[in-house]
Amino acid sequence: MFDKIILGALLFLSISVLLTLYRVIKGPSIHDRILALDSIGYTIIGIVALLSIYLDSHAYMETILLIGILAFLGTMALSRYMERGVVIERKRND
Repeated sequence: MFDKIILGALLFLSISVLLTLYRVIKGPSIHDRILALDSIGYTIIGIVALLSIYLDSHAYMETILLIGILAFLGTMALSRYMERGVVIERKRND
């Protein structure tokens, strides 16, 4: 019974990723697309966590941490680009 619940949750999260991918492609503004990419990252974290529970393995915990860090850094980089026009500012020594 518990396996069916996990598989159902995996199905719903997969559908959520597909719907959010539609928002990334069709989004009316760049801000919606950034938010959708962030949402996809965190939904994938949920999918990997449920997969880890389903397979009864702790091997995927590092993957969850890595995806979380990459999603956060990607959101920060895109937000900084939207705000300033560059991701990394270089200081000039004049």
